[in-house]
Amino acid sequence: MSIGWPSLFLLDPPCTASTCSGFGATNNTTGATTPFIEIDMKKLIHDAALFVFEGADGAGKTTLVSALAEYLDRRGVECVALAFPGTQTGSIGKHVHELHHNPLHFGISAITPSSFQLLHVAAHLDAIERTILPALRAGKVVLLDRYLWSTLVYGGISDVPAAMLQSMAMLELVAWQGVKPTTVFLMDRPGTDSALVAAYAALARRESDFPVEILANTGTVESLRDKVLEIIAKSGADGRRRSPRPSKATPHLGQSAGDIGVRSASPAIYAKASPPKPSKVYDTYWRFAAERQEVFFRQVEGIVGSVSSDPILLKHKFTNAYRASDRVSQYLISNVIYENGDQAPREIFFRTILFKLFNRIDTWELLKNEFGEVRYSEYRFENYDRVLTRAIESGARIYSAAYIMPAARAFNAGHRKHAGHLRLLEAMLNQHLSERLSETASMQDAFNLLRAFPMLGDFLAFQFVTDLNYSTLMNFSEQEFVVPGPGARDGIRKCFSDLGEFSEADVIRWVMDRQSAEFDRVGVTFKSLWGRPLQLIDCQNLFCETSKYARLAHPDVVGLSGRTRIKQMYRPTPKPIAYWYPPKWGINEKVNQQLPPGMGSKAGLWG
Repeated sequence: MSIGWPSLFLLDPPCTASTCSGFGATNNTTGATTPFIEIDMKKLIHDAALFVFEGADGAGKTTLVSALAEYLDRRGVECVALAFPGTQTGSIGKHVHELHHNPLHFGISAITPSSFQLLHVAAHLDAIERTILPALRAGKVVLLDRYLWSTLVYGGISDVPAAMLQSMAMLELVAWQGVKPTTVFLMDRPGTDSALVAAYAALARRESDFPVEILANTGTVESLRDKVLEIIAKSGADGRRRSPRPSKATPHLGQSAGDIGVRSASPAIYAKASPPKPSKVYDTYWRFAAERQEVFFRQVEGIVGSVSSDPILLKHKFTNAYRASDRVSQYLISNVIYENGDQAPREIFFRTILFKLFNRIDTWELLKNEFGEVRYSEYRFENYDRVLTRAIESGARIYSAAYIMPAARAFNAGHRKHAGHLRLLEAMLNQHLSERLSETASMQDAFNLLRAFPMLGDFLAFQFVTDLNYSTLMNFSEQEFVVPGPGARDGIRKCFSDLGEFSEADVIRWVMDRQSAEFDRVGVTFKSLWGRPLQLIDCQNLFCETSKYARLAHPDVVGLSGRTRIKQMYRPTPKPIAYWYPPKWGINEKVNQQLPPGMGSKAGLWG
């Protein structure tokens, strides 16, 4: 089974280059190490850090954590070492640990796997809320023996039903408040349970977004300790290590509340001391944004023929400067979310996610033609499955080519991909996700709820929360939260030769905050979206589009993807769009005044 999770790096046992190639991890399988050079760890680790140690029972995690904690403590590093479920006196974890090893002491002869796993999760929440998050907020180092994936691995091995385990995982995810490890070390020792090792490896192959190190426990505890310290020292020295402070942490001394910055999926303090260093592509980012927006307004005004003097823009397809102006987003807003649709939370959620799972206008039109108004109250899996299967068998494409939609394998059960996606949507609604989203306090909290579901990685969860935020289901500022996608990360690397102390989310916030000054600096006029400046989601998308544009404009600048050409070609829009935006933005009246005659928007209906 697989549960969508913030990508925690948990790795395989000792492996070859061929077996480890999918992890995106550093292979430190050797137990031998070069002599460790004594380093002032107190100076190196000067901020909060969460180092996680994972692996099957018997891999040596507890011994290694104890050795590291003793070493750091002797050198003046404020350190908290603990294990899940825990053995501290007065903690829930101690009772769960004792119940695990001696159930008869509690008068219990048998306990179901689901009940037992939930007890473990309760112990995790107790440790996270009472010990770990306060320690990180205080700038301490946390050494944690086990983490989120152990919930999934041991729950799965124990045959906890998938729906129950997914709910437990979601609960634990929310408790972490967006915190992810600074580094995760996966340990293996010969002779450990092969089924557990395989389960960790399966999860590791699906997730590879954070620093991860593989440690084979074939030497002494001192050699392992020194290897870990070397890795920590190297990551701290070259700037790869990020602070994992909780997203709701209060500012520390010397830092104002405004310096906390954007709450990213991997929370990081918005450091202003060492900003990123622009490359020659950076100015292209701003010129591209201005010219692409000019093309948009020429199309809005009904200009036919050449809409740009830029040969790259004329030949190749690029999304709009504003995400909400793209054709599919416009259709979603006007025809799915608002047009004659029931605005009850469950109905809004059902229509929006159903549309986005396929992200194809033709598929939505197919369902409307078959069922009339698309409503959750009238939804039946068999009916939707039949219509979509018939379409596939007739040769129709039901998924968009904009990005690959992974299969929801936890719900597929050997059927077609769309059946798994329908079951995923059912699971979300059965767990009252729409109502829970409507009660969230922040866009990041909403993202976390979505991210916990199978198939929804960081990219899709952020796309979905952005789409839902167009509706009345939630009302968060698009300047609040961002998660960089793969294309944006590629563009950021092309636009900057060095990120300084910024995370990629920080960079997106930085350019959003500077947009007016930067357009002035490069000498271009940018027409905003009827007074609405570029938001975080727009700046993120522009990095993705600049990455594509730079393949031809700056072929010598290499990003992360290694791609050298643009596949999609520009073709004039066959049908004009009556542009219309979420009413809460307050711009539809201005839009309506600029549209050509006969192209009036829905401003009179919705705002």
